[in-house]
Amino acid sequence: MRGIKVADIIVAMIKSAPSDIRVLLFDVGGVLVQLSGVEVMLEWLDHRISADELWRRWLQSVPVRKFETGQIDANEFAIGVTSEFGLAVEPRQFLEAFIHWPTGLYPGTLEMLARIPSSYQRAVLSNSNALHWPRVQNEMKLGAAFDSHFVSHLTGRIKPDAAAFEHVVESLGCRPASVLFLDDNLLNVDAAKRLGMQAVRVQGIDETQRVLIELKILESGSLRPSSDPAIHRVS
Repeated sequence: MRGIKVADIIVAMIKSAPSDIRVLLFDVGGVLVQLSGVEVMLEWLDHRISADELWRRWLQSVPVRKFETGQIDANEFAIGVTSEFGLAVEPRQFLEAFIHWPTGLYPGTLEMLARIPSSYQRAVLSNSNALHWPRVQNEMKLGAAFDSHFVSHLTGRIKPDAAAFEHVVESLGCRPASVLFLDDNLLNVDAAKRLGMQAVRVQGIDETQRVLIELKILESGSLRPSSDPAIHRVS
């Protein structure tokens, strides 16, 4: 989904009028926060699989799911992932790299979120963990930009499981159809749709902004170009 085609895709995917949307539910990695992990994993795997296949396997991985629902610690996670994926790196080396997979906000992210009208509730639904979420929430200052945080290692619910989406609806006391969910992974988007949410696959801040503009949630002239310097990048 790139460039001018985004608008056509939105028209086809969103079933009800923009006035029906009350909750804006954002994924974090790949939508608001830049990630380096996919490239790193593909290199360790000698590019034997595609990025989409890697994501499918990652979301279904037992050690990943256990770690990102708070059931195991980081060392158990690293041992499990390196074994399951057959990575030619030691668990400690994997973990040292994994900590730094979130590299920073996409330029313009906080400015975009600040321009969302107060009539919409802003929430995040993220598969995360005790290593990544504190960096995203505090170092990148993303936590304060949202009214509600649904983070897997804190809730014990993980995408694309239906329970993760059901928990959002129950906690916010809203109808699924009143939620617009934006995620970069098709498995998660499809899961949200099955529950009755309005869901669009977006990759990065440009596509995210375009969706919100096309739905008239944001005004097209109110946004700074996403190519502005990344002032919230972290190391």
